[in-house]
Amino acid sequence: MNEKKHIHLIGICGTAMASLAGMLKQRGFRVTGSDAAAYPPMSDFLRELGIPVAQPFDPRNLEPRPDLVVVGNAMSRGNVELEHLLDQRIPFCSLPQLLHDEFLRGKEVLVVAGTHGKTTTTSMLAWIFHAVGLQPSFLIGGIAENFGSSFHLGQGKHFILEGDEYDTAFFDKGPKFLHYFPDAVILTSVEFDHADIYKDLDAVETAFKRLVNLIPRRGRIVAFDGVAGEVRESASLERCLGKAFCPVERYGAGARSNWQVLNLRLEPGRTSWTVTHDGRPWADFEFALAGEYNVWNATAAAALAAGCGIAKEEIAAALKTFKSVKRRLEVKAQVNGITIIDDFAHHPTAIAGTLKALRSRYPGARLWAILEPRSNTLRRRVLQSDLARSLALADEVVVAGVFRSEAVPENERLELPALAAEIQSSGRAARLLADANAIVEAVAPEMRSGDVVAILSNGGFGGIYEKLPARLRKLAGDVVSGSVNAVGKG
Repeated sequence: MNEKKHIHLIGICGTAMASLAGMLKQRGFRVTGSDAAAYPPMSDFLRELGIPVAQPFDPRNLEPRPDLVVVGNAMSRGNVELEHLLDQRIPFCSLPQLLHDEFLRGKEVLVVAGTHGKTTTTSMLAWIFHAVGLQPSFLIGGIAENFGSSFHLGQGKHFILEGDEYDTAFFDKGPKFLHYFPDAVILTSVEFDHADIYKDLDAVETAFKRLVNLIPRRGRIVAFDGVAGEVRESASLERCLGKAFCPVERYGAGARSNWQVLNLRLEPGRTSWTVTHDGRPWADFEFALAGEYNVWNATAAAALAAGCGIAKEEIAAALKTFKSVKRRLEVKAQVNGITIIDDFAHHPTAIAGTLKALRSRYPGARLWAILEPRSNTLRRRVLQSDLARSLALADEVVVAGVFRSEAVPENERLELPALAAEIQSSGRAARLLADANAIVEAVAPEMRSGDVVAILSNGGFGGIYEKLPARLRKLAGDVVSGSVNAVGKG
């Protein structure tokens, strides 16, 4: 790869693609990229790195001719830059292929995989290794707040990365994580997701079975043991673990967990818990994050770190100083006592975890859930009833129109009126509004001090993160202005 001087990334604003761009620039390559539309946090991230992003896609973005083009997995035939590079026979590859060939060779590779919790768990694991001076390299599917970055190239022997089960590229439909050849894996969960590329749960399980089957005998798997009420998910995970040739350690609240969570306390400003190892007291942990699911994430990271020789006291100290990941329960604004939260929502299970976490963090608050059905799973009706049950955990539910609904066959598309009816049958208020502008105009006047608003989307959601706080400020200003005028008239 050293002979390659100029590398262009098509679809550069995806979280993994933007991170790869930064890593390549750090290695000394000239890096450019293009995308249809850029939005924070990755657009800000690329700007800070000094990496130019051309918008929109155009064959002229490949002039002068790059030495190599990395094709993002969201790109498909018909993209004008992709067609141009095929016509001109410009060398190209996928992100996972380049990542393996350029960065993973010779490293001890630790992969965090699973339907939920990958980004946060990877961030926690990287922070633990960094905090104890092991100088890991890492690649995360989000901006880890402790680092202010989604990647780092360290001098240590470990490379810690998020293992995504999504497909690799238009020319390689296998999961990304099969390119990483891990030495050890955290497996957080196995559920049906990515409904655009996986036909059913069996297909998802096949992908994870192949990952598990790649781990060498000397390696290790740290896998979630499940909790009460999650029999279906536990069965999927167990079927995948049946393909392991390496030791498997389980974490969770179950009696058979090697790393068992006890004494969990979810308080408004602090979360604490105890972990036993093989039935014996091991360590007490605490941090500022909310949510039971973050306790599972942290316990998984602690277990893998301990297996790599890191002392429990050092793990506890690192977790106590762990911040979070952008777009994971991120407080975007506080206006007149109204707290607006941004959370990267892609699946009903994740939405339920988010809303439960906010209940524990803000007890007594009126909780709003404002959803943009944007992920390839949420835009489909396959998990519609699960989504209704998750959203019904909020007091007020608002659902926007399905993002690019025309791209989903009508017989597969999420049925919004039926979704609202299911939520309302649970005794919760549910409204359907077309877009961010309609939502802001309708709900901002109804919000009051003490409310907590969870905005749930894995995209830009029409700028609602800026529009809602601005509207609330204007309403507050109008009230103050009206009061002043009333006093003056008196």
